[in-house]
Amino acid sequence: MVVRCSAVSETVTTAPPPAPPPRERGLTRRTWTLIVSFLVVAALGLLGGFARVPYVALGPGPTYDVLGQVKDADVVSVEGQDTFPTKGTLRMTTVSLTDDVSLFGALGLWLSGRYALAPREEFFKPGESEQQIQENNERAFSESQTAAEVAALHYLKYPGMVIANQVTKGSPAENVIPLGSRIISVNGKQVQSAADVSSSLENTKPGDRIEVAFEKDGTSQSTQLTLGTRDDGRPAGFIGISPVDRADVPFKIKISLSDVGGPSAGLIFALAIVDKLTPGELNGGKAIAGTGEITGDGTVKPIGGIAFKMVAAKEAGASAFLVPADNCADAKQQAPSDLKLIKVENLTDAVSSLEALNAGKDTPSC
Repeated sequence: MVVRCSAVSETVTTAPPPAPPPRERGLTRRTWTLIVSFLVVAALGLLGGFARVPYVALGPGPTYDVLGQVKDADVVSVEGQDTFPTKGTLRMTTVSLTDDVSLFGALGLWLSGRYALAPREEFFKPGESEQQIQENNERAFSESQTAAEVAALHYLKYPGMVIANQVTKGSPAENVIPLGSRIISVNGKQVQSAADVSSSLENTKPGDRIEVAFEKDGTSQSTQLTLGTRDDGRPAGFIGISPVDRADVPFKIKISLSDVGGPSAGLIFALAIVDKLTPGELNGGKAIAGTGEITGDGTVKPIGGIAFKMVAAKEAGASAFLVPADNCADAKQQAPSDLKLIKVENLTDAVSSLEALNAGKDTPSC
């Protein structure tokens, strides 16, 4: 039996294989460059904004008119003595010191042209606390006030005296010469100034017996001392007192100024005292500024930061600036325009120069 099948022709269309899922593209080189650059800039910004540099910034500080008032109190006042009216201004000048400076902060201060950078170690000794630094500055400021008072009253011919300001522990003077005693004579020589104490011992040696006369609470006394050995290697004998000059006057001078440290206001304080205790206006009613450490005998010593102090004085309206003689070379090179520089070596120079300026006469210049 023959079976016939009908042949069916069928066309089969084969579908293409499904497309693979889209491939994720990686970050381009440009994108990576931008990201890295951003991170570097951010890191530098954080470093510059927060990293501290071992420098301080020095610049012009505030000025104070010592003939006027600060916080409703006379900067220089005299209690128990008549004073004379003053005019014009007599400004002490200061330097501002900015510590804990960031990298960007230091750069900004330097670029301003008003500040200079200095190594921090020049102002802050290793291991010295902020409290110790503040106490040292306050002590120097207090000593400058005392020296200014002594110098001014000495210039005005008031009598002076010498006080035992400190008594060294373990020295011949301990428990013998009371702290605060007035020293009358040493080794047979009358004491008129603190320097006289040292000069009276020049020809002595350790082991010598000398006599010291002193006064305490109105009672005069004298004692015999065996001189000790000095720590500084000098051959002269050693008593063990630190003498300081004091004015012997029946009135009290008070200087009221806080938040200021250092010794450089001494000259200006002394001039203010002289001005208040003498008739007429020492500055002729003008705007005068200056600086300078002063000793009890009226010697004016150099100070630091003269350039910044002159800028501060000029900005405060001063027409003339009193410059310690040893600062003159630097001051002349850095003085602001139209600020007259007056060279001073001692308090007498300063007073006579202001009187000459008031009279329209020439003054010593840097």
